[in-house]
Amino acid sequence: MEQFLVDATLEVFASMIPLDIAPEPAGCDAPAVEPDISSLIGLAGDLKGVLAVHCPASVALGVTSAMCGGMEVTAMDEDVKDALGEIANMVAGGLKISLAGQDKKIELSIATTCIGKSIRTGGLAGATRAAVVFATPAGRFRLELRYILA
Repeated sequence: MEQFLVDATLEVFASMIPLDIAPEPAGCDAPAVEPDISSLIGLAGDLKGVLAVHCPASVALGVTSAMCGGMEVTAMDEDVKDALGEIANMVAGGLKISLAGQDKKIELSIATTCIGKSIRTGGLAGATRAAVVFATPAGRFRLELRYILA
């Protein structure tokens, strides 16, 4: 599942966001990503769970600036929430397309985005967790999927 997340995220950035990103190796000793903003997409159908994008403010601002054609974004506002929600939506869509190739049907909810310190998310009881950290010029962000696959 981690590879599906990596592939979908790299595709989103390659096609929509002119910003170099790279997945960090699993199990690396880098410090945890402490988010100031998180965007979540609910998943239903053959894959049940939650996909989340977690970013520190500096990364969210850098990514939003890149999405806005290089216009400098300096405030954690609705534009940043919309940008992170769109990234979560596009990554979830990529995941949906990848799993459709394995005859899995997935439905996506509308993104919910929260700004705040020490954001923590949960998921389904008994769910499996897949997480990938990506490095950008502005810092690191984490993609997380808590899921049950039917």
